[in-house]
Amino acid sequence: MVPRNQIEIGKDVEIVQKQDQRTGKRIRGVVQRILTRSATHPHGIKVALESGEVGRVKKVLKLDIQNAQTQSKEEYEIKSEE
Repeated sequence: MVPRNQIEIGKDVEIVQKQDQRTGKRIRGVVQRILTRSATHPHGIKVALESGEVGRVKKVLKLDIQNAQTQSKEEYEIKSEE
């Protein structure tokens, strides 16, 4: 899991929302708020994205979504690596 100190406001991340935990469907977006106070969490640090979605961070992305030529919000499924 990604520790809290690697997640910053404005970073591009992939999250899994609560209703998608079983399928592992991830949503890509930009962190607006970090909701989890502890340094780590077994299921991931909970964040709110600029788009309003809330979920647990599964991956911090290196690519800048806001400047990419794709949509700023992209939903897709990724098989869980866990």
